[in-house]
Order: sequence, then C-alpha cells, then structure tokens
Amino acid sequence: MAPKEVSRALASAPLPSEPSLRESSPSEAAPSEPSPSESPLPGPRRSEIVASRAYLTTARYRNYVLFALTLCYVLNVMDRSQILAASIQGIKRDFGATDFQLGMLSGVPFALFYSFLGIPIAAWADRSSRRNVLALAVATWSAMTALFGMAVSFGMLFAARIGTAIGEAGGTPPSHSLISDYFPKSRRGTAFSVYALAVPIGTALGAAIGGWGNQHLGWRATFLLVGLPGIAIAGLTRLTVAEPPRGMSDGVAASAAASTRHEVPGMRDVLRFLWQRPSFRHMSLATALHSVVWYASGAFNNAFLQRSHGMTVAQAGYWISILSAIAGIGTFLGGFMADRLSARRGDRRWYLWVPAAATLLCVPFQCLAYLAPRLSLALPAFVGLMFMAAVFFGPSFAMTQSLATLRMRSVATSLLLFIQTLIGNGLGPSTAGYLSDRLQPSLQGDSLRYALVFIGVINFWAALHYLLGARSLRQDLDATERLAAAPARA
Repeated sequence: MAPKEVSRALASAPLPSEPSLRESSPSEAAPSEPSPSESPLPGPRRSEIVASRAYLTTARYRNYVLFALTLCYVLNVMDRSQILAASIQGIKRDFGATDFQLGMLSGVPFALFYSFLGIPIAAWADRSSRRNVLALAVATWSAMTALFGMAVSFGMLFAARIGTAIGEAGGTPPSHSLISDYFPKSRRGTAFSVYALAVPIGTALGAAIGGWGNQHLGWRATFLLVGLPGIAIAGLTRLTVAEPPRGMSDGVAASAAASTRHEVPGMRDVLRFLWQRPSFRHMSLATALHSVVWYASGAFNNAFLQRSHGMTVAQAGYWISILSAIAGIGTFLGGFMADRLSARRGDRRWYLWVPAAATLLCVPFQCLAYLAPRLSLALPAFVGLMFMAAVFFGPSFAMTQSLATLRMRSVATSLLLFIQTLIGNGLGPSTAGYLSDRLQPSLQGDSLRYALVFIGVINFWAALHYLLGARSLRQDLDATERLAAAPARA
C-alpha cells in the first residue's frame, strides 16, 4: 500500500492516547479483534486498520522514514550554520560588520527564538500529527533561508535568521518522537546516531556548497540555492512519511488505542517531570556546555582557516567538508558504542560515560588544531577534534527519549534543545567573536586562533556534568519505566 493511501486510512482513526503521566503496559494490550461495541475505531473494522498499518513495522519502511527524517535534518544543519559560516567574510565586507556582530548573527536568533519557541511547537507535535508539524517546519525554514539572500541591511539579515530559527524549532522534536515510535529501545542509540549523521553530512555539504557558492556565485545566490529545494523536501515528507501509533515500538500502542482518551500532559507537567530527574539535568547542561564550543567552532572555522592559514573561502569550505564527513564516523560510533557497551555490560550508564570520555579528549585536539603553525599539524588535529566532538549526539538523544514517557517525547527533546541552544548557540559564537575583537589589538591576525582555544577549555566542565548525570541514570530510567508499566487510569 502506498504511503498516501495509508495516510488516508490512518486519518479515519483517532490517534492513541494516554494518561497525563502514565501509560499502559504491553501486558494490558487489547485483543486484536474486539467486539464491534468495544472497538475504539469508527468506520472500518479495527482489523482492517491494523492490517493497513502493518507496513509501518517493516524494516524497509522504518529505514525509509529514518532516511527522510535525516534528510530534513541535513537541510536544517546546512541552512543553520555552514552556509552562513562560509559567508561570514563576504557579509563582513558588504555590511562592515565586526566579529562580535557576526557572532551575534550566528547565535542570538537561534538562542532566543529556536530555544523559546521549540517547547510550545513540540507540545503541539505531542498533541497532533508530528509528520505535519515537521513538514511545515521544513517549508518555513527553507523559505526564510532563501529570503536571507535577498536582505539589503543587517537588520533584514537578522530578521531572516529569526524566521529560519522559528522554522527549525519545529524540526528535531517531532523527528525524535517519530524515531522513538519506529525503533525499539535496544536500537534507538544507533537510530539516533544515524539521524545525527545529518550534522556532519549537513556540515560537510554546507561547507562545500557554501565555499564554492561564495567563490563563484556570491553569498546571496548561495542562500537561494540551498533554501528553495527544501520546500520540495517538505512536500515529499508530508506525502510519504506516515504518522505511527504512539508507543508502537514499545508494545503499548494497542492498549493505548483501546483505552479511553486521557488528557495529554501539559508543558508545565512535562518540564517538572523531567527536571526532577538529576540525570536529565546534568545531561542537558553537559550538552549545552559542549555546544558552546561546538557552535563557536562551527561559526568561525572557515574564517579561521582563511585568516590563519591563508586559504580562500572555497578551499576552507572544502577542508571543513572533508573533516565533517570524517566526523560522521564519530557521530555513528557514539550511539553504536553506547548501545553495544550498555547491552554487553548490562549497565546503561555507558550512554553518558561514552560522551564524557569523548568530550574530555576534545580539549587536547582543540589546542593543537588552533595553535599549530602549519596545516600539516593542524589538519590531523582537526580530524581527532571533530571525531570526538560529534560522539555525544546519539547517546544524549537516546537517553532523553528513554527518560520521557510516550506523550512527552517531543517536549523532552525540545527541552534538551532549549538548554543546549540557549547556552551553546547563545554564548558560543558571540563569546568567541567578542574575545577575538578584544584580543585583536595585541594579537592581530592570531586573535581568532586564541579565542577558539580559550572557548575549548569549557569541555572539561561539560565532561564533568556527563559523569555526574551517570550517577543517577539507572534509577531515573527505572522510575520512568515503572511509570510506563503502571495501569492506565480509567
């Protein structure tokens, strides 16, 4: 059955529901063939709807959905960071901007609008079709990216970035929730690592296209080139990705569908629930602090290679593209290793120990990458740096979903991204730009080099929070799973 046909069939059935903070256990699943008077599904017989949904559990379709969601995330990363990073020098010349202004342009719109609007948009996704929210978000950020290339003042640039941030706020939370319903817990770390491969892939493509486009087309045409295709991808997502029953991969979808409708948890309830988990608090702070370094480096690496090593914008873009592709190995192995070590050792704390170790190892690589006088030393150090820096994605995303209950998953991801983006994107690029401006009188062309080294030391602090979060992770996961197994209230 084609995805469009299945979407029509699914539209006639209400979404499964759950209580405000409880879910049904697999053992309470309703029979597959209830009597007509008991069937919660109007119209077609429940058996027919179940049959029409059977394709959702096939490996081929599940992997297709993961591919489609990852493709949307690739566009997200390209539009958000690397196209702008490759355009920094051109925008600086056209508008006479300082490094601090460019850092603000790179970070503040996302720190404020992406962070604060992400939570209500995620709550909307938890109450409605996550697929539809995602498609609308992709169309919005793609259109605003194209409009960025038409700006005639720095204020218009800032406004277009705000629009991009608002659109991208609706991308990751519904995607994470969908992945959690398509993939079981034992495979989520790997699935989220595949999804997170969009970061190095998007970075690589954005750096390459951004560098080439700025060199041959100009920065304005480059933004149009990468923005407009996203509108078509939004339509493809809407037509081919099906909305699965909530809790499908956890074995509670049938009982949830058969139960009486309950109110979805309010945002305040979800925030309180998650913030009471010490492991979630520490993991959120760890990802945020690590992201201060991540976003600062992402915003200024292209400019650094141009200023300190005499590269053209295209050459810098190509090198960042290659290094980002290598970093994809770290992204995949982060989730894969966490899954394997957790299963082999019978200890889920490995989901936080793995990113803690990688974050610590970032620091020496960062110092060597930015302080090395020659590219023959700097480029190998960048390989190690970008590999280790990308490890945290899969384990952090997987644990966020595992600590949340079914109807909290989009908001849980949004809360993690709120903290990560507000601190990481809000402080990283602007602080690096500020330090570079302040160091410029004494260090001249090396000011950006040392600013990025100083920022890198924050990874020690990030690793500490991962280790602190691991101390209570098992207890917090057990508490969430006991809640999920509790009988639903009538």
